[in-house]
Amino acid sequence: MTSLSADQQHAITTLRTWVLSKDKKDQFITLGGYAGTGKTTLIAMLRKLLYKDNEKLKVGFASYTGKAARVLRTKLIEQKAISKKDSVGTIHSLIYSPMVNDKQEIIGWKRKDKLESNLIIIDEASMVDSEIWEHLLGYGIPIIAVGDHGQLPPIKGSFNLMEKPDIVLEHIHRQAEANPIIGLSIQAREHGHVRQGVYSEKVKKYTPEDADFQLEMDEVLQNFSPETLILCGYNHTRKKLNNHIRLEQGIETEEPSVGDRVICLRNNHEKGIANGMLGTITNISTKDKDWYEAEIAMDGEEELYQGLISAKQFGSDKALNFTDKRSRVMRGDLFDFGYALTVHKAQGSQARRVILFEERFKKMDDTAWKRWLYTAITRAEEELIIFGK
Repeated sequence: MTSLSADQQHAITTLRTWVLSKDKKDQFITLGGYAGTGKTTLIAMLRKLLYKDNEKLKVGFASYTGKAARVLRTKLIEQKAISKKDSVGTIHSLIYSPMVNDKQEIIGWKRKDKLESNLIIIDEASMVDSEIWEHLLGYGIPIIAVGDHGQLPPIKGSFNLMEKPDIVLEHIHRQAEANPIIGLSIQAREHGHVRQGVYSEKVKKYTPEDADFQLEMDEVLQNFSPETLILCGYNHTRKKLNNHIRLEQGIETEEPSVGDRVICLRNNHEKGIANGMLGTITNISTKDKDWYEAEIAMDGEEELYQGLISAKQFGSDKALNFTDKRSRVMRGDLFDFGYALTVHKAQGSQARRVILFEERFKKMDDTAWKRWLYTAITRAEEELIIFGK
């Protein structure tokens, strides 16, 4: 068995005892861990131990996005920590069933009356909002919620499941320490600052003092791909970046077009989409002056999104459901261009390559800034380029 740190040993013992307890005080328990503390490894080891305790236990593993669910499934399989009785997927697929028409096409989703699982383990739980959480609790099944308590909370409302985790992992493991992205995340979390410099071939921070600052910035914007996340702080910066990248991609119209990267701005459980999910438009036509008919391939999801999307939302300063136009937008869904995102909107996303423009709000205190910078950095899987001041 893999060697455990002291906090991992405490965590796995506590979680195992809690699962086996027949008189739980609470329906759920939370495990928080910074990037590099081995949360997924711990989940896998716990599942293997629970199998020894009870071979009939059915675990429903779930993540906020399809991509995160695939990563979790891969890691569980690699460590031989998944039973045939278990399920691994999105939270949406765990608690909603598809509704199909006569042609066996999915036309919507409805909440399941009951679940087959005896235990639910939620990964990336820092993304769970109050509505989804209430739905999960409604089944009366024990839940282990696992997430990064260093990240920003969900932007919607004041609910923060990972604000004060019951169990905390803080020890960064040796393999993770060698990863320069983890190193930068520690700088951000502890000091709220990342030093300028070249940390590896793929991890760098530039400031205006660098002679090639502008050249490097122009190059990364020209070389955008769907595997790239471009992050910033302000909405007006996001809009400028989206417009610039679309022009670099050869898209000259202000209207959304086939091939455009988009981001979902509002949950729609019947359509299987969630706030923050990214995708690419595969088909689009004008319905009327306010709406488009669109098909969108959502990242990590098997089914195409099909439906009405608001024309007024594209290029808007904020989501229309948070404005006085809310009553007018219930007819369809809200998407905007998704080449550049604010860090708050990128919380549920990760990408192979992340480009970060450091932007601190004037009213942001040091704690909030550390969380913002840490969240931004931990979106990167392999490559991270920061442009600071």
